[in-house]
Amino acid sequence: MTQPHQPLPTLTLGGQPVPILGQGTWMMGERPERYREELYALQLGLDLGMTLIDTAEMYGNGASERLVGEALRGRRHEAFLVSKVLPSHASREGTVRACHQSLKWLGTDHLDLYLLHWRGSVPLAETVEALEGLRASGEIRAWGVSNFDPADMRDLARVPGGEAVATDQVLYNLTRRGIEVDLLPECQARGLPIMAYSPVEQGRLLRQPALQEVARRHGATPAQVALAWVLRQPGVVAIPKASREAHVRENRAALDVRLTPEDLAQLDQAFPAPTRPVPLEML
Repeated sequence: MTQPHQPLPTLTLGGQPVPILGQGTWMMGERPERYREELYALQLGLDLGMTLIDTAEMYGNGASERLVGEALRGRRHEAFLVSKVLPSHASREGTVRACHQSLKWLGTDHLDLYLLHWRGSVPLAETVEALEGLRASGEIRAWGVSNFDPADMRDLARVPGGEAVATDQVLYNLTRRGIEVDLLPECQARGLPIMAYSPVEQGRLLRQPALQEVARRHGATPAQVALAWVLRQPGVVAIPKASREAHVRENRAALDVRLTPEDLAQLDQAFPAPTRPVPLEML
């Protein structure tokens, strides 16, 4: 089994090498009775090489960012830090204000990646102008988008500066395979990484018999197989949330699972991919 001190596989995101397995923080930092456990989980994830940490101003109205900031105290240099601006804040001035607030909550002077959380009513050109300004000032190293479908990505490409987009963060797991029809291959052809959130569907798919059977063959858990399935795709980073020590270690060990053609065929049969474009799904 891979030892924790060995480096994780990486890809290039925003000009920097990042591990293909990171840490999500949705709904973390919101319950005081779980704060210490969640703090330790994030720090353990860093120790195990899952140095990409994804958060957002929306998560607990800053509670997640404050938790991440504490986890990174004295360790900011170890992390690739991602946050997001709400569409309602994504005007030229609002994006800058939101970024400054996130930096304050996170206790840092820069983000490695700043994402537009989803597309809203503010013109993309205005948001991109603000993001490019933050990049020029060094307050963010790169920017990207989240929950953008192929049409959104094409609109973004037509905006001045839109070609600087570094990633699209979307919902992707065994039960949400719509991006395989169009978005994923288009991004792969451009060399644009995909960040997969909710890669185990918040645990809802783990009772599926086919997933359990594949897990038994590998001496793994269903969650590890689900993660390994997402991570088999080139150009994909997964950001599962783990708020407990055991869950963090379980996620890290998913990188040791090597799915066979038989496994993949069984999972394809149990979780068939769509054969035509479908609307991009969100959670």
